[in-house]
Amino acid sequence: MSAETMITVEGAFARPDKQVLKQLSVPQGTTAMDAVKQSGILDIFPEIDANSDKMGVFSQVLGTKGLEEPAAYQLQPMDRVEIYRPLIADPKEVRRRRAAEAAAKAAEKSG
Repeated sequence: MSAETMITVEGAFARPDKQVLKQLSVPQGTTAMDAVKQSGILDIFPEIDANSDKMGVFSQVLGTKGLEEPAAYQLQPMDRVEIYRPLIADPKEVRRRRAAEAAAKAAEKSG
């Protein structure tokens, strides 16, 4: 009988009021999705939808840029799986609005 090789990984989630970073030992070959489910983070933050919220490893979003989806991505030792909250506002739109407000204030001062 061969012993299963275990690796250490982390799961992370943050809200403005509470952050959790969980270290866990999982069998080699564990996917990002499996690690999130085993971490207990879903119990702490019931608002997380593991099937639709984006996940990443060290800020690299899984399922983009050639990376596999969370259910297929096999973790490496010391990987940190991050669960991302859905955006409330589009960052590009927020920047456009700020730029327009700054331009309006500048025009007011000069005119």
